[in-house]
Amino acid sequence: VQLQASGGGLVQTGGRLRLSCAASGFTLDYYAIGWFRQAPGKERGGVSCISSSDGSTYYAESVKGRFTISRDDAKNTLYLQMNSLKPEDTAVYYCALDYPCSSSWLGKDYWGKGTQVTVSS
Repeated sequence: VQLQASGGGLVQTGGRLRLSCAASGFTLDYYAIGWFRQAPGKERGGVSCISSSDGSTYYAESVKGRFTISRDDAKNTLYLQMNSLKPEDTAVYYCALDYPCSSSWLGKDYWGKGTQVTVSS
């Protein structure tokens, strides 16, 4: 099982980024998969996840209306479209597996190398 996140970078407040997560060794439609983030000195926080069973999604309150999670099963790739970025979104973002996709999702079953997102004010 491998999860490779990419797409991070440095943007200004209000900017946008799209993160991608290429999965290998399993198919996305078999797991609840999503994104968590971790800033220096802070605990891991679940950002968003998507359920394998019915495609339902969860978003942290802090990102609702700004972030959109999606997956392309044909490409075995997960995405996170991030719009209207804020400095408080600055963190390393990881794609991860965990079950179920709910408000308690933290991606603790398995995660790959993260990608840094920095939002300047």
